[in-house]
Amino acid sequence: MRYLVLFSVVIAAVGRGLGQFLDWLVNWDASFDTMHLVGFSLGGHLVGSAGRETGAQVRRITALDPAGPLWGSDCERIVQTDARYVEVIHTNIFNLGFTDPCGDADFYPNGGSSMPGCSTNSCSHGRAVDYMVASIRYDHFLANKCGTLTDATNDRCTGGLYPMGNSDLDKSGSEIFRVNTASIYPF
Repeated sequence: MRYLVLFSVVIAAVGRGLGQFLDWLVNWDASFDTMHLVGFSLGGHLVGSAGRETGAQVRRITALDPAGPLWGSDCERIVQTDARYVEVIHTNIFNLGFTDPCGDADFYPNGGSSMPGCSTNSCSHGRAVDYMVASIRYDHFLANKCGTLTDATNDRCTGGLYPMGNSDLDKSGSEIFRVNTASIYPF
């Protein structure tokens, strides 16, 4: 338990350092308007900490299956207010990934737990990265809006369509979404 608390402290500290670096870049003529931070697993919480350090000025954060075990009540975990827009893609919610919605838009591909083509938790966890890569190239994941997380996990989502992933800096949708994918690239 002590190591996990230490891990949280280190992740938060590295994230704050990244946020300070981003502030420095802005002082040298970069713009928060063009920044999109992407982090996988523990990196999802790290980029949240970086965005928080900038005063949530970063344009967009995408957390790819942010780490779940012991992060539920951690004040350093990614939250909706860490950037102007926070998107989360959940692919292993019952094991390695964070279960609850924590962004402006939370996507639960295939219900968020067992990804097609995967036979292990680590494969499903890592599939968030694969989905993000495919979405940048093809921008083809159109997800249905869901009423609740239970609706998303049980494939009962019939609301409007919204794109998961991609590189669009002007995204603004919110709520919980589900998209069903195929088992091989580009999914």
